[in-house]
Amino acid sequence: MVVPQGMEALTMRANLLRESIQKSKANTESMVAILGSFDHRLSALEAAMRPTQLRTHAIRKAHENIDRTLKAADVILMQFDIARQAEATILRGPHEDLESYLEAVDMLKGIVKFFTSGKNFKSSDGVLTHVNNLLAKSVSKLEEEFRQLMMTYSKPIEPDRLFDCLPKSLRPSSGGEENNNSKHENHAKSLEAAVYKPPALIPPRILPLLHDLAQQVVQSGHQQQCFKIYRECRSTALESSLRKLGVEKLSKEDVQKMQWETLEAKIANWIHFMRIAVKLLFAGEKKICDQILDGISFPKDQCFAEVTANSVATLLSFGDTVARSKRSPEKLFVLLDMYEIMREIQPEFETIFEGKPCADMRECAINLTKRLAQTAQETFGDFEELVEKDPSKTTVLDGTVHPLTSYVINYVKFLFDYQSTLTQLFQEFETGAENESQLAIVTNRIMQALQSNLDGKSKQYKDSALTYLFLMNNIHYMVRSVRRSEAKDILGDDWVQRHRRIVQQNANQYKRVAWAKILQTLSVQGMSSGSSLGNDSSGVSRAMIKERFKSFNMQFEELHIKQSQWTVPDPELRESLRLAVAEVLLPAYRSFAKRFGPLVENGKNPQKYIKYSPEELDHLLGELFEGKQYVEPRR
Repeated sequence: MVVPQGMEALTMRANLLRESIQKSKANTESMVAILGSFDHRLSALEAAMRPTQLRTHAIRKAHENIDRTLKAADVILMQFDIARQAEATILRGPHEDLESYLEAVDMLKGIVKFFTSGKNFKSSDGVLTHVNNLLAKSVSKLEEEFRQLMMTYSKPIEPDRLFDCLPKSLRPSSGGEENNNSKHENHAKSLEAAVYKPPALIPPRILPLLHDLAQQVVQSGHQQQCFKIYRECRSTALESSLRKLGVEKLSKEDVQKMQWETLEAKIANWIHFMRIAVKLLFAGEKKICDQILDGISFPKDQCFAEVTANSVATLLSFGDTVARSKRSPEKLFVLLDMYEIMREIQPEFETIFEGKPCADMRECAINLTKRLAQTAQETFGDFEELVEKDPSKTTVLDGTVHPLTSYVINYVKFLFDYQSTLTQLFQEFETGAENESQLAIVTNRIMQALQSNLDGKSKQYKDSALTYLFLMNNIHYMVRSVRRSEAKDILGDDWVQRHRRIVQQNANQYKRVAWAKILQTLSVQGMSSGSSLGNDSSGVSRAMIKERFKSFNMQFEELHIKQSQWTVPDPELRESLRLAVAEVLLPAYRSFAKRFGPLVENGKNPQKYIKYSPEELDHLLGELFEGKQYVEPRR
């Protein structure tokens, strides 16, 4: 009974499921029929709406185009507004407010760029013409403003301002530049550490304005006009500064006609001018040229070269003229001074005048340095020859130091104030010897030439004793001067000792030649015995003794008068020579007077023959070599 009931329930469920499926199928078929009907209706509606959609899209595009046009019109109108604003500023000019003026110029350039950027703006030609006209006016006004500012602030620098920029040792009030004697080397060394402060040739606050103006003028295509304005204003100011300082344009003929004292003063000034020009003025010009023309497509080096060309040429031409002028001994030291200043400024000159446009100026400076070195070296050779062949017939009558000797010795002593300079000078030429030994060689040759000349001059004396006294005085002067100067380090102790021996040899020769004859009167040799009345135990006649005393008195008086007029200028040498004479003469006289004096003293008028005591002779010998002037008594 249980099974049939289960089957019945399952059958009922299957029937219900079949009915549900059939209903679902009927619904699906009905929905398909409805959707098919909708598709047909939508297709018809789409076909009906298509013209309306096309019109709506066209209207939307039109609105978008109108919006873009309006926006473009606003931009164009804005350009017109900018042009009107810039025009007012341009017409006022840049003098009152350069910054705003330059902004207005930039605005105008922006307008030109806007209308020429490839967009096809109809009727833009009129705007562009107007804007370009304004730009042309702006360039003219900027150029004129640049000119006015350059002229206003390109004024010559007063000498006092330049002097204040120098180290204290070189300022005129300090006298440092004039001191060129024994302190020369120390002065030169102090210059190496000297600090120079180039003056502000143009006020610093003006430099940015000039830079901006120059940049605008150059960018506007007026490069040559900018170049011309800058060159004319700065070169005029620079040349005026140098004229105020004292720089002159001198021709070769002007220099040749000058007296030596005048030329020497001008050379000293030139040395001062070169230092000021290079370290202050040219350095200052370089600085402002770099600042004003910085970052501008502009040949700065060429501009600077043309600004400074005339000034550099004026300064270097004077030095070149002096270097080429007739050589003379007194010019050597000014040539060395000129050579020194050229060596001193060379590093700055190379730095300031860098670049190809300044190559000629650099070369001229180097050539002048070499020419000065060459002329100085040739002057050495001339001086040696002049010393050796000095034609002066002037004889120092008293046998003292000859002017040539003191001149040459002072000349040599001055040379040693220039040791470092001479070292550099010898390096300019390959001599095949070390520089210091080269200086020793030159000095030795000059001293030898002097000695050779003195030997010739000594032969002009008729009195041989004066010949030796003259040589003794002059060579002693040479030795003493060398020992007291730096020349000793160069010539060496051997030179000093050798020439001291020459001095002693001449002193001995003088003593022998001058006093040999009078000493013969005091010698007992040759005195023969006789039987005349008054003979002493030795057999010497009283008459012979009287004659000897009489001859001695006469010779001594003659020697005293003559040699009191001779001169030994060195006190120590003079006293030494007197002592040497006394050591020979007085013992001989004492001995002779002691031995033979009694023969005369016992006769008539003994004072007629024995006129001097040894003490009186010693006193009279102390009057020798004083250079006294005697007046011949009237007859």
